Amino acid sequence: MPKGYIIGHITVTNPEAYKEYVERDTPILHGLGGRFIVRGGQSEVTEGTAHERHVVIEFPSYEAALKAYHDPDYQEVAEIRRNNADSTIIVVEGAE
Repeated sequence: MPKGYIIGHITVTNPEAYKEYVERDTPILHGLGGRFIVRGGQSEVTEGTAHERHVVIEFPSYEAALKAYHDPDYQEVAEIRRNNADSTIIVVEGAE
């Protein structure tokens, strides 16, 4: 069964307030089976345009990734991100 991924492309607009999101989302997503593969770090846009920050969270399956994204506890914390960053969040199935 292919793994599932939550991929986030984010430009933080309020770094101080965004710290709370990072502190609170990590244990929630870990508890739902997530493993951070990419979280910030150095990047270079080689074609097109992109947000400043990139995050990839791996889950055991696509269904698990969707369930984690829609989890009420995560959605509550996601409001912090929405209020303090511009972002695109994608849930995707991995290759087998």
